[in-house]
Formats: sequence, structure tokens, C-alpha cells
Amino acid sequence: MTAETANIRLAGVPTKRRRLGEQGERGKWWRLLAIFVITLIMIIPIIAVFVLSVTPSQNSTATGFTLENFAHVFTQTEVVYWLENSLLIAAVTVVVCIIVASPAGYVLSRGRNKWVSSYALILFVVQSLPVVTAVIPLFILFSNLGLVDNLGGVMIIYVGATMSVAIWMMAAYFDSIPISLEEAAWIDGASVFGSFSRVVLRNSLPGILSTAIFAFLLAWNEYLVALVFLRSDVNYTLTVGLNTFFQQNAADWGSVMAVSVVMMAPPIIIFSVLNKYFSVGGIGGSLAGR
Repeated sequence: MTAETANIRLAGVPTKRRRLGEQGERGKWWRLLAIFVITLIMIIPIIAVFVLSVTPSQNSTATGFTLENFAHVFTQTEVVYWLENSLLIAAVTVVVCIIVASPAGYVLSRGRNKWVSSYALILFVVQSLPVVTAVIPLFILFSNLGLVDNLGGVMIIYVGATMSVAIWMMAAYFDSIPISLEEAAWIDGASVFGSFSRVVLRNSLPGILSTAIFAFLLAWNEYLVALVFLRSDVNYTLTVGLNTFFQQNAADWGSVMAVSVVMMAPPIIIFSVLNKYFSVGGIGGSLAGR
């Protein structure tokens, strides 16, 4: 290779880098544009629900922005009871799932033997079965136990339907916590349960919150089980109660949209409050001295 050829190649390097940089910038803008379009498509239905909820209904004399749809559903319907039932069922489901899934996920994460592997396989098989396959047998069983049209019966089903995934989620997060932290606690005299409660759980807040949000959303949005097992108006959840606004030939869209906004409010509020706690900085700080 001659000196002239080498100089030409060296002179072309900055130009190639500039071209690659320009292509990278264009690619970044295309990705941002695609994300914006997808987000807009997902938000448009939510915006439409909010707009229609504050729009006067067909039989209303109001014009422009109005809250009469919310006033109607809270004073003329059982929405308050439905909201209380949904919050109670979701809260109990979350608490029980976290209490049970945390130690079970710890065993699944730290245990390495054929029994634990068989247990993990059973969890996977149970989760692969749709809930609809168990609705009829559970209805027959719960009717004999007096749990039909009972919030407690629905809670039991939701906990069972959520538990397998909750255990998998907790086990996956426990895998990210080094066992050396527990070994240090054992050296200091802590028991296995002590190291689990004082070390593992304290560094598992993001995993616990993720599992809690999953369990909450499943119990909050579930419709089929609540429709089959709840018969009284005062025992309805919001998902079942919302269906009562649809009649054979018409629908009260103003009330439907108002109840839809009420349904969206708790998940949005909960995630907004807990979003700042989704961090793994605690584990990094624990390992800073290593």
C-alpha cells in the first residue's frame, strides 16, 4: 500500500464517522417518532373516555363541561358499594399474595433440588390453565360451602389465580439478590428466617411492589369470575356493575364513561404514588463495600 493510498484512507475516516453519526441521529428521531405515535394511539381511547364522561348525555339539558354523569352514578346507582367491594377484594388479594408468595418465592429461588424443581413445574402448569376451566367446578363446590354471592369466595379464587405468577415474580427478583448478603447475616448469628426478613425482604421492595401491582390489577380488572359468583347488586364489583348500564337496545354512555373513569382512577393513583420506589439502589449500596 502506497503512502498516497494510506493518506486517502485516513482522510476518509472522519467522513465515515460523521455519516454514521448522522444515520444514528436520524434513526433516533425515527424511534422517538414511532414511540410517540404508539403512545398517542394508546392514549386516545383514554382521552375519549374522559371527554365523554364530562359531556352531557342525550336526555340532559346541560351544555358544555358537566359533572352530572358522576353525580348520577354516585347518587342514583350502587357505584359506591361496587367501588368498596372492588377495593376490598383487591386489597385482600394483594396482602395474601405477598404474604404467601414471598417465602414461597424465596424457597424457589434458593432451593436447588428435585422437589423444588417439581414444585416450580407444577406452578407453571397451573398458570397455563385458563380460569374458565375451573369456574364450573368451583361454582359447584362454593355453592355447597355457601360462598356463592360472597366476596370471600371471590377473594379465594383471585388469590389462587394470582399466586403462581406472584411466586414466580418474587423468585425472579430474589435471584438478583446475592446470597453473600445472607451469608454475612448468618455469620453475625442471624437465622434463616431472620436473614430472609431483615436482609432479603428489605432489598426486595421493587419486586414486592411489582408483584403487588400485578395482583391488584388482576383482581381489579377481572370480570368472568365476579359475573358468575356475585348475584346481588350490593355485592357487585365495578366490572360487573358497569355491565348493568348496558340494556338490550340502548346504553347509558354518560354513566358508562363516568364509571370507567372511576375504575381507572385507583390504578393510576397507586402507580403514581409507588413509581418512585421502583429502584434497585438498595442492593448496589449493600454491595458497595465488597
